[in-house]
Amino acid sequence: MEQLTQFAPFILMFVVIYFFMIRPQQKKAKQEKEFESALKVGDKIITKSGLHGKVSELADTTVVVETMSGKLKMERSAISMEMSAALNKK
Repeated sequence: MEQLTQFAPFILMFVVIYFFMIRPQQKKAKQEKEFESALKVGDKIITKSGLHGKVSELADTTVVVETMSGKLKMERSAISMEMSAALNKK
């Protein structure tokens, strides 16, 4: 019993870290995956590097984005979920 009370603070710290750090990151990663899979041709997007464009072609892991200077092929993961959502709310 004494050993259990000795390890209780460590167990409590792990639970707090899980609920405040690990779980929110997993939830955000799941939302980003859903966003990437929900992309469709014609969506206006902003990449994580700040490029604005419109989706013109889709593949399994890549996207062709039409910008003012031409077409760019990039990974789906390069598209920012938050900035694209803000752009589409305007």
